[in-house]
Parts: sequence; C-alpha cells; structure tokens
Amino acid sequence: MTADVWLPIPPDEIEGLPEGPAYRFWNGEDEFPADPADCAFYVVPYMKPSPLCVRPLPRMSNVEVVQTLTAGIDHVQPGLEHLRPGVRLCNARGVHEASTAELTLTLILASLRGVPDFVRAQGRGEWLAGFRPALADKNVLIVGYGSIGAAIEDRLIPFEVARVARVARSERTTARGPVHPLTELPALLPEADVVILSTPLTETTRGLAGADFLSRMKDGALLVNIARGSVVDTKALLGELESGRITAALDVTDPEPLPREHPLWRAPGVLITPHVGGPSSAFLPRARRLLVDQLKRYVNREPLRNVILTTGASTG
Repeated sequence: MTADVWLPIPPDEIEGLPEGPAYRFWNGEDEFPADPADCAFYVVPYMKPSPLCVRPLPRMSNVEVVQTLTAGIDHVQPGLEHLRPGVRLCNARGVHEASTAELTLTLILASLRGVPDFVRAQGRGEWLAGFRPALADKNVLIVGYGSIGAAIEDRLIPFEVARVARVARSERTTARGPVHPLTELPALLPEADVVILSTPLTETTRGLAGADFLSRMKDGALLVNIARGSVVDTKALLGELESGRITAALDVTDPEPLPREHPLWRAPGVLITPHVGGPSSAFLPRARRLLVDQLKRYVNREPLRNVILTTGASTG
C-alpha cells in the first residue's frame, strides 16, 4: 500500500503505526504536505476551525476514510458533499470520555460549592464563609447518553447523588437503568437539580435548550453544557440567568469564541470555561491508541471502529 495518510500529529510521535502508507503531517498549515488527491486516510486537525478542517476535502478525490479526533462531527459535515460515495466518516469515541467527564464534574462541583466566588474573594483578601449546596442527594439528568454521558454517570455515582436520569434520541435499557427518549424530556426536567447536556449537535438538538426547556427546569437548578454551544438558545438562557432563577456552567457557548463584550460573560450565576473539555493530558495517549488501531484495521482491510456514516449511503 502506497496511499498517503494525513496526520495532525507528527508520525514519529505515534508508536506502532503500521508499515505501508506514506504518513504526512498536516495540522492546518497553509501549504499541504502532498497532493490531496493522493490521500486515502485523512485525520482531521484537532480543535481547528471548520473551514480549515474541510479545506482539503474538495481535492481529496481518492480518500477512503475521514477520521476526526473529536466526538462530534459537525465541523466536518460541511465538506462531506465534496466527497465521492463510499467514504467512511469515523469519530473519536473512546478518546474524550475521561477528560470531558472529568471537566463536567469539575464544573458541577465548582458551581454548586461557589468556587468562582471564593476565587474572586481570594483576590480581594476576603474570607467568604457560607453555606453552599452539595452534589450529594441531588437529582441529575443527563441529556445525551452516549459514551461520554455514560462516563459522566460513572463519576457521579461516588458523589452519592440521589438519582441519575438518562435521555437519548431513542429509548433503551442499560445496566444502570433505563434511557428515556427525547419525547419524555419535558416531564423529566422539573425533577432535576442538575441538567447536563452531552448530546451531539444535530438538527434535532440545535436549540434544544430553548425557552420552553429552560422554563421547565426547577428553581435553583444548574444547567451544564459540555456538548456544543448551539444546543442552547443563548438569548433564552440569558433571560433565565438574569432573573436569578437558574445557574449555568458552560464549556461551550454560542457564539464561540465568546466575544469580549458579550453579556453572557457578566451574567449572574454562570461559570464559563473556553471549550476545554477534551484538550487535556488525557487526549494524546488515547488519540494515538485510536489512530494506531484504526490504521492497522485500514491496512489489513478489517472493519473500522466508530463509523458514523458512509457518504452516498441511504439514510432512509
């Protein structure tokens, strides 16, 4: 096999890559490392803007696999129309679960226990004692129960939460209990003290947490978004935050990056982190393992993991 594989990680930093392909390093630089038409396996640069990620796709006339290093695929979907039928799009299931779930718990605990207030008080030299909510005994609702949602629940259980309710696109049963369909969400929201959004961004979930969704949340509830910013209606969320009825912890926003003068920065009861759920020390080891496994499967013509869609395939 002499086909090119484009990697956003230098090949000499990935131990165990199979022999055969010509490995090209490209992480979004202006110049391509080789002719895109020779690329058979394209690993999309990580944490780069969508226009940059899809830039080579119109010229990748012989590509067979597009592999993201993210759980979501929305940033590459605009370029899929340029690909010939039969190209497999794979996501990075298994790479971000630990890091994203860890940040989710950080956001919940920091918000409930008032850590941002303590940090600001520390800067003023002020001893800000007081009574704060605990995560223990809270009802938690996870909206989007894929591998990341399950990893979040794994980390919630030791904190003695009262209940974890799970919602996904379709109903199913897991070892931990039922997963409710989206249609049951309106009835579940009023019972939750903490609502976690970990759903992919699709036409169904875009704006999911809008005015009706937010109004159904109980007074004093915490909304945590580690999905995509567009899953939440920012204007509706601002209204709820400014009223003081609910609080929020957001790793993603709409728009993103959040402009300096955006009112969300100064809204009461909100903790914002700059989309750092995935990028941590946990990323590279897991990304390398995924790429080695996928490329061995590709070279040996074995079934790939995490195939989300195949271009030109019927969805009906």
